[in-house]
Amino acid sequence: MKKDRLRASESAPVQNRPAFAYIYLVKNPSSNEISICAWDSVLYPGTSVVAPTRYGLDLGVVVANADKIGKPYEKGNDQCQGACLQSGCCASPVAEEEVSVTGDLDENGQVVLVEQDTTIQWSEDPDEDECSSCPGCSAHAPSDMVALSGDTVWIDRLATPSDLSRYQEFATKENEAMKICREKIKLHKLDMKLVTSHFLLGEAKIIFFFTADVRVDFRELVKDLVSVFRIRIELRQIGVRDESRVLGGLAVCGRDYCCHSVTDKLNPVSIKMAKEQNLSLNSMKISGPCGRLLCCLSYEFDFYVEEKQKYPSEGSKLKVGYDMMKITEVNILSKKLSLLGSEGRMLSIPCSAVFFNEENSRWEITEEYASEFLSN
Repeated sequence: MKKDRLRASESAPVQNRPAFAYIYLVKNPSSNEISICAWDSVLYPGTSVVAPTRYGLDLGVVVANADKIGKPYEKGNDQCQGACLQSGCCASPVAEEEVSVTGDLDENGQVVLVEQDTTIQWSEDPDEDECSSCPGCSAHAPSDMVALSGDTVWIDRLATPSDLSRYQEFATKENEAMKICREKIKLHKLDMKLVTSHFLLGEAKIIFFFTADVRVDFRELVKDLVSVFRIRIELRQIGVRDESRVLGGLAVCGRDYCCHSVTDKLNPVSIKMAKEQNLSLNSMKISGPCGRLLCCLSYEFDFYVEEKQKYPSEGSKLKVGYDMMKITEVNILSKKLSLLGSEGRMLSIPCSAVFFNEENSRWEITEEYASEFLSN
């Protein structure tokens, strides 16, 4: 009971925190999970911190400011760094050289350098650096303080050199822990696949992530691991998509997995999304290395649904000239409709050639295109 109360007090929000603070997206390098944490001063992306996670106090890296979350979208990227907008303010200080040379003739009549004196005078620095407010030179957009709620998670502290050295030391021990755990799994003949292990930075605990098709009774395994490591052991079962999120790798597009580098939110993906985008339903082409449907199928799904509402649906009829043709494909990228006639005649027309007739409540060909089609 005492340990439970102590653990609850550690996870509870600290009292007497300020009502306004800066909030940041903090990524946990071990699990690649992103959380929103608050801090009382300005931090920049790449800053190492020690922050609470769902597994305990651990090392984290500030990814970006989170003060824009929930606000209306503003056109443009405020994290972009471009060319300087000030005329010459980024140039290096101008050096004015005054060189005096003394020469003489040797016995062969050649000019020789006897003495050289160089004086360099640097121009004075301006009183105010104009680049400090230049949006082209500012690498990071300024963050704003926001009002906090009572359950806001706070960064525990900034990571010190000793924290970083301990993190590197733990990283070297994780491979040995994986080897020992695999031996114990084989000894107990458990039907589970060990994915990775992680030593928490803020407390003495090892987390082992594993996948399994069925529920596994690993109580005896935990006892053996505790007797070896002499610290708290935690085994967490994850899915195959979480396995890819934790380990990372290269996807079919040649870039890192989206779940590993872009977002930690594993949104549901359905085969309907592939059908809506006219993609091949070959499972080898629309599945990721995890064996599930590609996460990127959901990225453009809403766009396809919204765009297709502007055009007639596939399977509907369209009268072209004196022929009633069937719409077989709506390509919103090329802005073209593929039509099939009654005698097997195929036709491709631009989407701009059709319009919805409100009076007849149906899609029709424009008069301009109809006259051009009949003339041919």
